[in-house]
Amino acid sequence: MAGTSPHVTSLATAPPLFENEMGSVTLVDSAAFPILSRLSIKRVVLEPGAIREPQWNVNANQLGYCLSGTALVSILGDADVFSSFVVSAGQMYHVESGAVYHIENIGAERAEFVLALRHERPQHISLHAGFTAMTDAVLGNTYDLPASAFAAFDRSPAQQIVRRSGSADVPSTAGLPNAHLFDVEGQHPPLSYAYGDAHLARKQYWAALEDISMYSLRIRESGMREPHWHPITGEMGYIKSGHARMRVLDPDGTLDEYEVGPGDVYFVPRAFPHHIEVVDDEDIHFLIFFDQAMPGDIGYRASASAFSREVLAASFGVPERELPQFPFTPVDPLIVPRLNRGESPSS
Repeated sequence: MAGTSPHVTSLATAPPLFENEMGSVTLVDSAAFPILSRLSIKRVVLEPGAIREPQWNVNANQLGYCLSGTALVSILGDADVFSSFVVSAGQMYHVESGAVYHIENIGAERAEFVLALRHERPQHISLHAGFTAMTDAVLGNTYDLPASAFAAFDRSPAQQIVRRSGSADVPSTAGLPNAHLFDVEGQHPPLSYAYGDAHLARKQYWAALEDISMYSLRIRESGMREPHWHPITGEMGYIKSGHARMRVLDPDGTLDEYEVGPGDVYFVPRAFPHHIEVVDDEDIHFLIFFDQAMPGDIGYRASASAFSREVLAASFGVPERELPQFPFTPVDPLIVPRLNRGESPSS
């Protein structure tokens, strides 16, 4: 559904960065989507028996959300701290920049992930490339082996997705709780209304996060994400299901209204006011990534309670008696009931 808006593109239809019979990797960064700042997004598809080869991000922390399937994730971080755990649909994992990790489909069905990276132009290096950059003699010295032990290594360019030989080796501890793993959809939603709810993967609930977070937001046809802005973070959203209308105001007065659907990605720069409502569906489910561990926002409801009626009347150019009776709102609710249906894009 992504069109000509500068705020929206499609991850589902973007050309793959890598693709073979075992899966694919698709990236939307600022080269393809120039409005992105401090965030980018990838889609990784792994067929049964496929391995996303060990690699590390050079310049970005990463959040992964499992859309479907079951995978084993293994991470070797700073000071030789090793973690290995199983991720299934609705769960998330976190990888620090520079930590080497792998993703392996250990199920009988396709595994699919959406990955958010904390940089608009992320870079990575594969373990394959790291090894083959060194001579056989250097590798032999590293492992107290003769150089000839590495003569069979394939020194052609790395494949991002490779085939596993045999069955998966899943450690017996892989099902235990892990600091890198967060069951976001298993969380009791901190914000829940009859017309929508929000599951929050932020530092308040997931201590591993330092500079990135995610909201899993469901809005029903009877609700609406109130107009708001984020003072210190951009917002990058991925539409998991449903269709929605968004409206964004730029500082130069430009108004952009567009519709989004499954597989679309949108980006709203920090402090740009925007709102979201369902279009032609019962509900919408989208994953919203932020470049802060504890994203904040300022909503229109609380804004109307922050100033006197005299100030509001003067600002809007209407007599005070003609101002609406704004409900007193000390804390914005995030989602509001939709008593009125959306108007045309030209409104």
